[in-house]
Amino acid sequence: MKPRATITMRLWLMIGACCAAPLLAQDYLEVDGALSDDDFYRLVACAAPPGEPCSKPFLHWPTDTAVTVALAQVDDPYLGGKQRRALAAIERAIQYINRAEAGLTLVEGNPDEADILIYLIDTDGSAPITGTGIDGVDGATVSGARVVVWSRSDTHQISHAQIIFSTNLHISQYESAMIEELTQSLGLLTDIRTPVYEGVSVFSQDSNAAKDLGPQDIMALRRHYPKEGR
Repeated sequence: MKPRATITMRLWLMIGACCAAPLLAQDYLEVDGALSDDDFYRLVACAAPPGEPCSKPFLHWPTDTAVTVALAQVDDPYLGGKQRRALAAIERAIQYINRAEAGLTLVEGNPDEADILIYLIDTDGSAPITGTGIDGVDGATVSGARVVVWSRSDTHQISHAQIIFSTNLHISQYESAMIEELTQSLGLLTDIRTPVYEGVSVFSQDSNAAKDLGPQDIMALRRHYPKEGR
């Protein structure tokens, strides 16, 4: 596992015609050495071990409009420098993801209507979050950062997502955590455990050194969201 202050958790909620049922996504798969592009993509996109079937569905955002991102809540411990650092990390992560030139665009939006909402919550992960009144936030136990993705059970189309930061996440890790969580909120929900990707990929389970997308991260984004004409 990553160090306590940098633990990342993924949760996706499958929304059916009448109700939502929470399903805990597998956080990571351990592999030996570098992966081929095919194996890398399928691992991060559908939790498939190399050469084996998927263990969860492929999830996608609709691509007819840009996906909007906003900072929705800033609790008192983050006011000042941490809030400014988080805002800068959001802007930077959006820039780096868009620079990959996949068939999906992220833009900053209004928190009242954004697709991906980011919450800086006053929690150290020692107990579930309570009192926010926010579905997907209340009841979550977050020791570092966590992404919650909501999608339809029939089409596997993502409708919205939430990213939660805890006070255990050191300010120096905001950039790496933000680009990891935003990238994973696009439907690429599984990390990879192997030393080969430490400091190279945002999907590395045991390292938060990567503050930009690695070559196979870009490949995975482009494959998940093919750009017309490519």
